[in-house]
Amino acid sequence: MSTAVSTEPRIQHVRVTADEIIARLADGRVISVPLAWSWRLSDATPRQRARFRLIGSGQGVHWPDVDEDISVEGMLQGVPARRPQPGAAPKGDSATLREGAPNKRMQSTRGLRGAQVGGRGARG
Repeated sequence: MSTAVSTEPRIQHVRVTADEIIARLADGRVISVPLAWSWRLSDATPRQRARFRLIGSGQGVHWPDVDEDISVEGMLQGVPARRPQPGAAPKGDSATLREGAPNKRMQSTRGLRGAQVGGRGARG
């Protein structure tokens, strides 16, 4: 019988300072990224930043108060989160979308060949 040893990096603990997101990994490494890489955490209060939970056996961290998820892979690869552009349409509430509520702003126009703008159907 062999025992498989996981070589994937896993977060054991995370700490957010005024300038950095710091993660201590299971293999002993300590990695950090600029706090500015997460605009949600940058805008969050210290109390919101302190409330987190590890997800996926340490593959990432979730901050429920600000709905932010950061993966250890993202930290290692240097992938900052992009702040939405002003005037861009806001994302729908993920809980609402999962429940199947209609999102009228995002309805597909496929299969509406010949339909007119404004909700009128094609003449027939």
